[in-house]
Amino acid sequence: MSLSVIIITKNEEANLQACLESVRFADQWVVVDNASTDNTRAIASDFGAEVTQTQAWPGFGPQKNLALSLARHDWVFSIDADERVTPELALEIQQAMQNRAADAFEIPRLTQFCGQWIHHCGWTPDRVLRLFRRGQAGFSDDLVHERVILKSGAVVRLNSRLLHYSYPTPAHYWRKLEQYSLAWAQQAHARGRPSSMPRAVISGLMAFLKSYVFRLGILDGSMGFAVCAMQAQAAFGKYFTLYCLNQQNAPKKT
Repeated sequence: MSLSVIIITKNEEANLQACLESVRFADQWVVVDNASTDNTRAIASDFGAEVTQTQAWPGFGPQKNLALSLARHDWVFSIDADERVTPELALEIQQAMQNRAADAFEIPRLTQFCGQWIHHCGWTPDRVLRLFRRGQAGFSDDLVHERVILKSGAVVRLNSRLLHYSYPTPAHYWRKLEQYSLAWAQQAHARGRPSSMPRAVISGLMAFLKSYVFRLGILDGSMGFAVCAMQAQAAFGKYFTLYCLNQQNAPKKT
């Protein structure tokens, strides 16, 4: 069984080399880059990846579907530039591809926040479907929070963790929060989804209670509190942004 790894990037020179090294066991590496201004494309090319550049940004789902269309091998593994495959997971992936009874595999992901691994807050276990037979799955067309949609077949869970170095500093979190909140709100607005200021406030409060109390974020200490507070801000932010978009485009009263 042969494997294609697909990655979408934009200004990922700090992450891409380590990401590619962690999937060196693959047979093909596809990097679809969105107008990077750093050394991302050079790093990918020097590693041996097949690099495609786009200028317009269509959203995460469409961009990943473009990368998927360039994959040639029996199996596809989708990874983000800020993720790493451990040696244990690499071995498990290679073994999984020999499983004729499964068409896709979910992988538990462990995320690091400001240097600390987060084991609660709703972040763990974070099972993501990333390994699948080519032709058996594709990505949703969502602008953000895209997901793999399996056409048919069985999904099996792997045991080894995918490491996620998503938020090395609070600044990284705030940048992603702004990007994701706007993309989510634009998508929800286009679909006619309503929002209000009370909905935004309640969503923020409920997000904190859910992650800090019910999902035991308190056990992650001070960083757990920070994660839960930021998740509350994220929940408030996306509904508040949607509320503003709806207000801006509402019929003017005479």
